Amino acid sequence: MSKESKSLEEQLGDDDWAIIIGKDGSLKGMFIPEGSDEDDVPLSIVHIMEKYFGIDFGDDEQDNDEDDDNMTRTLH
Repeated sequence: MSKESKSLEEQLGDDDWAIIIGKDGSLKGMFIPEGSDEDDVPLSIVHIMEKYFGIDFGDDEQDNDEDDDNMTRTLH
């Protein structure tokens, strides 16, 4: 394994996702690959964010304007 340090962007492929966690363990954000949106979040990331960070992605079966507004927010 190389000891050379690489940036996050250098390590990610074109369709990779990333959860960004601060040094204190708090959720700072989520990297969404270009061409994807919140509706495409992999189930493993949904599970981690719901279980460990209390993020509610809502029920995909609901077609509710309020839920649509919440899904367009970007985590920072």
